[in-house]
Amino acid sequence: MQKWVTGLSITLGPSAVRQTHLALSGVMKFAIRDGRLARNPCDDIRLPRLVKRRRGYLSHEQVAALVAELGANGDVALFLAYTGLRWGEMAALRVDRLDLARRRIEAAEAVSEPRGQLIWGTPKTHERRSVPFPALLLEPLRLRCVGKGKDDFVFTGRDGGVLRGTNFRPRHFEPAITRLRALDTEFPAITMHDLRHTAASLAISAVANVKAVQRMLGHASAAMTLDVYADLFDDDLDSVAEALDLGARVASSFASTSTPRTWPQTRGHGVATPTAATLFD
Repeated sequence: MQKWVTGLSITLGPSAVRQTHLALSGVMKFAIRDGRLARNPCDDIRLPRLVKRRRGYLSHEQVAALVAELGANGDVALFLAYTGLRWGEMAALRVDRLDLARRRIEAAEAVSEPRGQLIWGTPKTHERRSVPFPALLLEPLRLRCVGKGKDDFVFTGRDGGVLRGTNFRPRHFEPAITRLRALDTEFPAITMHDLRHTAASLAISAVANVKAVQRMLGHASAAMTLDVYADLFDDDLDSVAEALDLGARVASSFASTSTPRTWPQTRGHGVATPTAATLFD
């Protein structure tokens, strides 16, 4: 089994190897339950280490540059960067799940493209959620909905069907990023999924409540949001230290200008106990 996993690592990335091993391990567990195997051969196998890719976060100005570079398709990047929806959630969004008056999106469906085949399902957490969007998206979304029925997709491909990420990425997104990086070497080499991370980054930098960010992104818990985007809270650590320092200075200043109080001692215990006279003098 270890030899097989090692062989997989030659052609597959660490994540794919781990997923393949997990799937096989699940099958083996059924075999053990049915009495066909005594032990799981997938146990105690050394798996390749996952290396976290550094995320690319865009600033408001960089989002605007990307939108301009994409031209007629710029509203796709604008939508993803300011809602945090996953590509599959955006591609599955229908007109009747868009409330322009309240500026809300109902993320209730998602579509994926394994091996080019469209597979329909629910969002990743299997729960529909209401996602707010800023006013700057009102006009682009209104234009996307012109002449469409309530069951039509908001974002569509050339044929009027599902807007496929497997087509959009090589035809539009990646060439735009390449052109922007040629003009500015500091422009992040982002993926389309990084636009979701950008939405989280912009919300957090705007001091949005972590619980609100969790609900916007559709994470299972606020703890997950904090874990996934821990790097975005580094500046908060400095704020905590500064707040503690300020509190200590205020307390010290107050103590130095106040008249010291001596609490009377409870007989036999040495515990300070305030009385009415000391509390209200």
